[in-house]
Amino acid sequence: MTFGPSSWLIRAGQWNMAKIYIAYGSVEGQTAQIAEYMAEHIRARGHQAETADLLHSGDTLAGGYDGVIVAASVHVGKHEGYVADFVRKNLGELKRLPSALISVSLAAHGDEENAESYVTKFEEETGWRPAQVGMFGGALLYTHYNFLKRHMMKKIAKDKGSRDLDTSRDYVYTEWDGVKRFVEDFLAGLPAPRA
Repeated sequence: MTFGPSSWLIRAGQWNMAKIYIAYGSVEGQTAQIAEYMAEHIRARGHQAETADLLHSGDTLAGGYDGVIVAASVHVGKHEGYVADFVRKNLGELKRLPSALISVSLAAHGDEENAESYVTKFEEETGWRPAQVGMFGGALLYTHYNFLKRHMMKKIAKDKGSRDLDTSRDYVYTEWDGVKRFVEDFLAGLPAPRA
């Protein structure tokens, strides 16, 4: 899918840009990287994008946005509670605006059934049924973990049949081209700017 000048309404020599809010929760940083990557891609398409780490920015969605993407990572089978709180608090706006969910988990890399179950659980907890959902693999960041977590994550990986057991390096499973396509689909689904 290509985007060019015909994708936006030109008025008085200026582009009408969409303003997208990307709210995220990230424990180890991979979801934050995905959120920043999405924001860069949105900006490259001529729109505005603002990222917000919900752990530090609070749970209020300010007005003036044309779309919202919520990204959350999964740990111990659940998305971050503060991301669910943000969704519940802003449910009316998320239903009114074009909105999407990004779920980041190790399960999204090879265990689609579990990855989908995390999304279903999140939707049931929050009452939000986003029109667009993306599930992307996270990362095994062995070199960032403390001793106990490194060995616990290695055991979990081994029990799941993974061969990624070298704890002296990290393994990133995010499919960046898939994230890019997700953003392009989201932008394509935005309503035309109001005249």
